[in-house]
Amino acid sequence: MAAISDGPVAPQYPPEQVLEHKRRAENFPVALRLLPRTLRADLIAVYGVVRVIDDLGDCAPGDRTALLEAFRADLASVWETGRPQHPVLQQLVPTVAARGLDREPFDRVVRANLLDQRVHRYATYSQLRDYCTLSADPIGRIVLALFGVGDPVAIELSDRVCTALQLIEHWQDIAEDRRAGRVYLPQEDLAAYRVVEADLDALPGEGVSSPALRALMAFEITRAAELLDSGAPLVRMLHGWARLAVAGYVAGGRAAVDALRRSVSGRAADILTGPPRPRRRDVLRHLLGALHEPPTRRGAVSDAHQPASGEVQ
Repeated sequence: MAAISDGPVAPQYPPEQVLEHKRRAENFPVALRLLPRTLRADLIAVYGVVRVIDDLGDCAPGDRTALLEAFRADLASVWETGRPQHPVLQQLVPTVAARGLDREPFDRVVRANLLDQRVHRYATYSQLRDYCTLSADPIGRIVLALFGVGDPVAIELSDRVCTALQLIEHWQDIAEDRRAGRVYLPQEDLAAYRVVEADLDALPGEGVSSPALRALMAFEITRAAELLDSGAPLVRMLHGWARLAVAGYVAGGRAAVDALRRSVSGRAADILTGPPRPRRRDVLRHLLGALHEPPTRRGAVSDAHQPASGEVQ
């Protein structure tokens, strides 16, 4: 980790850790692996930055707030000078230039991780949704921008999809988050289902979810699934590579919901034994389902590789 000296210098990872970020970034769903190389490279560049931000906020040694602030200063240089110091930000520079990406969604992701350093519980579902506007919604907006999509209706639907995907990820990780000192299950829901935080403390492999916890998780999973479904019409608004990419995200979320439901129904490993893993065949099934309905003219979007602006008509 490089020392921070006279100007804003981003924390530096050893080369092997940079390569690990790249490897993880390339672990795309099937639909995204089908994208043209340039689009895939741009998505990898964005994903790499988001992963570094999340890792600084979740597992970096030392003062994570200071590290995030230093990275945010280096992030700003992508737009201000085009000469950031962190390797993942250097990789982002050509993507920002080519796709005209805004700084604000990236900054929101940093703000979400700064919030994580001091807020570890959410009293209400509404407050948790507000958090997702920082941690999740910006990712979808960046992805839409990569495809040249700026229609307000598409963005609003994307926000629903991304918030749902964030909630699904939280529900996959309830035991891991608890061990890290965070509980994303709203306190009002814990109280309503008479679940206490100690119910989340089972060690990996024990598989001892209480009936009350299973009932609570079934409720939360259904709520996230309904939110995902409410944003899924976004797929029908898109054409070409944008449609395939977003359908891949929706399909991945629905397959994760299937896995979560199995984990709380007793038909698979208990949710406390580790994140329930979606089945590849479920992802493909949901992908075909998402792509089945014909696109709508309201949201027609040009293929990203075409010179047209790609704005929704």
